[in-house]
Amino acid sequence: MELPTGYLTALDAMNRHVNSARPNAPVQVEHPRRALLAPTRQATALALRRLADRIQPRPLPSTPRCS
Repeated sequence: MELPTGYLTALDAMNRHVNSARPNAPVQVEHPRRALLAPTRQATALALRRLADRIQPRPLPSTPRCS
């Protein structure tokens, strides 16, 4: 064999790939990330909603129609 390191690297990669699908394979727990800007987002949404309610034009009073 000309490149024994290539053979060893390929064998190691194949072993990792095959053994990763086993039921007793080591598992790394994924921790959910904290929402750092959640309070800021909520306050901004509330302020924008109040501003939109204030700016929105009010409907004209209904005029009586003759039929």
